[in-house]
Amino acid sequence: MNILVLNCGSSSVKYKLIDTADKHVLAEGGVEKIGLPDSFLKFKLSDGSKKVIEESIPDHRKAVNDILNLLTSKEYGCITSLKDIDAVGHRVVHGGEKFNKSVLIDEEVIEKIKECYDVAPLHNPVNMAGIDAVTELMPGIPQVAVFDTAFHQTMPKEAYMYALPYRLYEEYGVRRYGFHGTSHRYVSRRACDFLGLPYEKQRIITCHIGNGGSITAILDGKSIDTSMGLTPTEGLMMGTRAGDIDPGAIAFIMEKDRINTKGISNLINKRSGVLGISGISSDMRDIDAAIAEGNERAKLALDMYIYRIIKYIGAYTAVLDGVDLIVFTGGVGENQQPLRQRVCDHLNYLGVKIDKEVNAASRGEEKLISTPDSKVKVVVIPTDEEMMIAKDTEEIVNKK
Repeated sequence: MNILVLNCGSSSVKYKLIDTADKHVLAEGGVEKIGLPDSFLKFKLSDGSKKVIEESIPDHRKAVNDILNLLTSKEYGCITSLKDIDAVGHRVVHGGEKFNKSVLIDEEVIEKIKECYDVAPLHNPVNMAGIDAVTELMPGIPQVAVFDTAFHQTMPKEAYMYALPYRLYEEYGVRRYGFHGTSHRYVSRRACDFLGLPYEKQRIITCHIGNGGSITAILDGKSIDTSMGLTPTEGLMMGTRAGDIDPGAIAFIMEKDRINTKGISNLINKRSGVLGISGISSDMRDIDAAIAEGNERAKLALDMYIYRIIKYIGAYTAVLDGVDLIVFTGGVGENQQPLRQRVCDHLNYLGVKIDKEVNAASRGEEKLISTPDSKVKVVVIPTDEEMMIAKDTEEIVNKK
């Protein structure tokens, strides 16, 4: 089947067209800066180079329409007509407690996605915009929703509840949901396939480390705890997100700086994290360059970033009663060899041993980086959420 995967963000739409028969990516690219004067469409050409087309793209409907026109164009297209697309899979950020797996989209599913707007006001409405656009432009085509939160619905209640008045959970669904679920699900299973291990008999800690980051404890194939919470702000220190912070500090800052809820949300989501501490950038490549020049705040930012990762791995080792496999993925996890080394050097109490040469040579590829005598296997697995979405979409559509 040819599955079109759409990932709609607030001002972007990323896409991949995947032939699931041989897991071949036929086309990929995205639309950026939707609704802004300098919006553009970018995509990969057949020779691997990139092409950028600048044009006015006022909304998500126009963005999806441009993508569909591109896929069928004589100059850049890879299919002759939209009939060559068998189904569309959508990344949907928040499924609340309503979805514990991917589902075929119908009117009932749409209503439940909209019911989650309160807990994901920045994400679910734009995810729905993509669904609406496809419904209008490709009427009748099967569409599947794949939820970031679904994989974590196996967490026990003691892990996902906040110690707040219980009515807040009953009335508003205030609890920990977790995110990056599609990535954690993909890399944990792929790591076991790669190493020849039985997935349902492993204690796994998956580290999705990037501009956004989360760590998940997986027992016998099920998520039992994860670092993100009601929103993606909780947990690790991230590129621009604060991660774990004393709620009292938030009230204190709001009073001192005289800012409202929108202001504090902007502070902890867009102005904090690596950017907030370093004052330079949220990109680890910029941080590494600044450290090389002797910038102390950049060094502090990296030290804090790594410390949080080590702390969560330690906590989840306790939750799992030990760990068999640690997986690194995400833009930083896949490419920052020194960071992986520093994290694992702190885990020698677990019997973790890293092959320094193998680790140093591993960048963006599947690789076992632990030594043969390491008591815990450590592996790098590039994430492929789009392939997982395509796989889910194919399986669900074939069950119709």
